[in-house]
Amino acid sequence: MSSSPVSAPPSPAAPPSEPSRSPWRSLRHRSMRWWSVANFVSNAGTWMQLTVQNLLVLQITGSAAATGLSMSVQAAPALLISVFGGAAVDRWPRKLTAAVSQALLGAVAFVTALMVALDRLDMGSLMVLAAVTGVIATVDGPACSLLGNDLVPREDVPSAIGVGALVHQAGRLTGAALAGVTVGFLGTAAAYAANGLSFLFVASVIPFLRPARGAIRHAGAAEERGAQDTMSVREGLAFFARRPRLLALAGVTGVSAVFGRNYQLTLAVLVTGPLAGGAGSFGTVSTVLAVGGIVGAVLGARLRRPSVRVVGALAAAGGLLQVVAGLSPSLAVLLVMVLPMAVVESVSDTAGTAVLQTDPPAHMRGRVLGVWGSIGTVWGLGGPPALGLLMELAGARGALIAGGLVIAGTIGAGHLLRERRAAVPRVSPVANLETAA
Repeated sequence: MSSSPVSAPPSPAAPPSEPSRSPWRSLRHRSMRWWSVANFVSNAGTWMQLTVQNLLVLQITGSAAATGLSMSVQAAPALLISVFGGAAVDRWPRKLTAAVSQALLGAVAFVTALMVALDRLDMGSLMVLAAVTGVIATVDGPACSLLGNDLVPREDVPSAIGVGALVHQAGRLTGAALAGVTVGFLGTAAAYAANGLSFLFVASVIPFLRPARGAIRHAGAAEERGAQDTMSVREGLAFFARRPRLLALAGVTGVSAVFGRNYQLTLAVLVTGPLAGGAGSFGTVSTVLAVGGIVGAVLGARLRRPSVRVVGALAAAGGLLQVVAGLSPSLAVLLVMVLPMAVVESVSDTAGTAVLQTDPPAHMRGRVLGVWGSIGTVWGLGGPPALGLLMELAGARGALIAGGLVIAGTIGAGHLLRERRAAVPRVSPVANLETAA
């Protein structure tokens, strides 16, 4: 007679593993790795073309003002039609939209290369091509930003944004370095052609990208939005205006953009003026700013659930650091302050971008980014002149100190006002009637 087997006691359940906080966790997903490589190639090509374009305008006109005008012409469409570009991103399939916009940008680059090679490019043609590039970018920017987020689970979106920031910085440095080499050995037309090839490379990668498990699929947006959402620009503007979190984020980012962040302007005047440094000294400051930006992007990628509160706290801390930087008695002290300033700014940017791209429902994100593109262009065009006027009135030190105090004070006042409103008890109309009776 065989004995019945004795069942072993159940083993205790393994404790759930803590979600990864690695800044590189988004790269676990194969499609995100391919997308990062494609973005690096595209960013390097874009920055190579931008560098060459400035040199080309100077060569054609000999005017620095014309160089600035060409940059403004390319940025102007973002101010005027970003909201329409965002609506298009919500309406059309995202992968197809991103692939087509990249291919169109590549076609513009190839046309420019051909005109340069045939010596047919004048200032008028260059302005038209710059404007066309700006129009396409109003669709390409939000499409590519959201496509990268669509590839990873929600909790990995901050990592994807942080990796994207690192890729952007690396592409910028690589492209600027390649511009001189390419023009020196192969000519200006080759630089434009290389940028065209970089866009085609991205367009060829996009069809093979697959979302990871747990990622928000844009294909399901039609079911989410329902029959009442017609994907109009007006709905995007109304959604943004009714969303207190997005309005608060816009306020925090706006005051920071106008009264701070333009360190290439304020620190250049401070270093070469009160601190009696030269171009080499400002070059050192710029290098420290770049290093801080990279470190901040890595730290920002570790965030799992960024919030407007985090963005505001970081922006206020950056304002206070800016005040101390304005009081720096020497270049050495300034260098010590510049690094944390750049780190805080970069982490705040990553957190803010994550909020902006994850707070709205999936079917509204293109339009929200379109509204944000218009707002950001206003800040980008208006911030430097306002800060320049402040420096004219108060000097470089005064502008840094006053700007930092405005940033910290405005954010602090907004936080106190919000806490006070939250603390006020809300009495229902029924309770009021009962009390009166």
